[in-house]
Amino acid sequence: PPMVDARLSIKPTIDRVIHPYKCPLLPQAIGSAPNQTENPMHQATNREKVFRLKPNSESGVGFVRSLADYATVDLWQPDSFDQVAADVTVDIRVIAADATNVQELLEESGLEYEVLIEDLQAMVDQQLDNKERSASVHSYMKYNDMEMINAWITTTVARNANMMSLTEIGTSYEGRPIYVIKIGKKTGQAKPAIFMDCGIHAREWISPAFCQWFVKETVDTYGSDPTLTHILDSVDVFVVPVINVDGYSYTWTNNRMWRKTRSKNAGSKCRGVDPNRNWDAGWCTVGASSNPCAETYCGPAPESEKEVKVVADFIRLHRKSIKAYLTVHSYSQMCLFPYSYTYDLAANHNELNQLAKEATSRLESLYGTRYTYGPGATTIYLAAGGSDDWAYDMGIKYSFTFELRDTGRHGFLLPESQIKPTCEETMLAIKYIANYV
Repeated sequence: PPMVDARLSIKPTIDRVIHPYKCPLLPQAIGSAPNQTENPMHQATNREKVFRLKPNSESGVGFVRSLADYATVDLWQPDSFDQVAADVTVDIRVIAADATNVQELLEESGLEYEVLIEDLQAMVDQQLDNKERSASVHSYMKYNDMEMINAWITTTVARNANMMSLTEIGTSYEGRPIYVIKIGKKTGQAKPAIFMDCGIHAREWISPAFCQWFVKETVDTYGSDPTLTHILDSVDVFVVPVINVDGYSYTWTNNRMWRKTRSKNAGSKCRGVDPNRNWDAGWCTVGASSNPCAETYCGPAPESEKEVKVVADFIRLHRKSIKAYLTVHSYSQMCLFPYSYTYDLAANHNELNQLAKEATSRLESLYGTRYTYGPGATTIYLAAGGSDDWAYDMGIKYSFTFELRDTGRHGFLLPESQIKPTCEETMLAIKYIANYV
């Protein structure tokens, strides 16, 4: 709706405010820069806050939507202001300069709220809490930057040539390679396949960490884990460890909270498109914005983003063999299936619902992590142009989005100490679905 676009046009101020900071919200931002304490701009980042709001009436909803008029805010959930509704939990990041003002407004409004994150920079630094971490060595228990992941991809595939092969399916806007790793027992015959991608949204770091973990598990447990062995004997798994390679790199070098791609938008200073609103599935009809400055900008056309187009082309090429599509995001602990762009139920809704129920119960069995599941539109909100709906409409009838840990305590800044348990429990759900299809 035009209302929202007008309100979201406040978004450029996020760019204006953030870029003067020397690398705000970087893992290394605090320790590495000299004389950090003397830099008031940097100090400002240290007081960014994340608030959780719980509007329970129409006036509460109106108030939350109007916050963008008074402050520079970044919605963590839901993805856009038009998805704010009564009884929907809203998590917003507020820049330091506006944090006190926003808290005063919240107090006056009488709206139920809590401060989820008191000091965002502190949480950014705490995120890298793996004591053994080394910036120069790849580890499955830490977050690895893009260069490290690419080096890992090449060496892992080379070491496991009997089970894996590598394809560069294209390059990103900034020229980075986008890879697909094919994993499975080489039988000499055409096999059905499962496609899985990670890292569509740049700031969701646990997502690429999971794809790396999945690849490790296939190597470590093939031959000893009967389920995984059966899966890899009978199907091939295509894994894209990171789709949004430019955005992911940018979260390491410039702005930890970046979500979109990094393409230039004609006639706008704001960069990037939301790669999960850029697929040709009800494109830009609901839950997406036509404003280039919005976090949910759908782009000038479906598949305008090179990263989306190369993956869509690959899936189209293999669509006869691909039986399941799995895409990994964070955060909110959910297993979603189509549709998100309409309230209509999928043709095999009951089967998908049962599968999601069984998969999440396997996941919960390990550490008791509670997941919700259901169609995207009713479980979270209407959102068009998502990859899961697109894959489903391509004829891939088992299509699932996993939203990994947590439910907001750390949000996108899940500590490294949670990578292993998160990946272990998620493996149980993924293996269940892969074995089923």
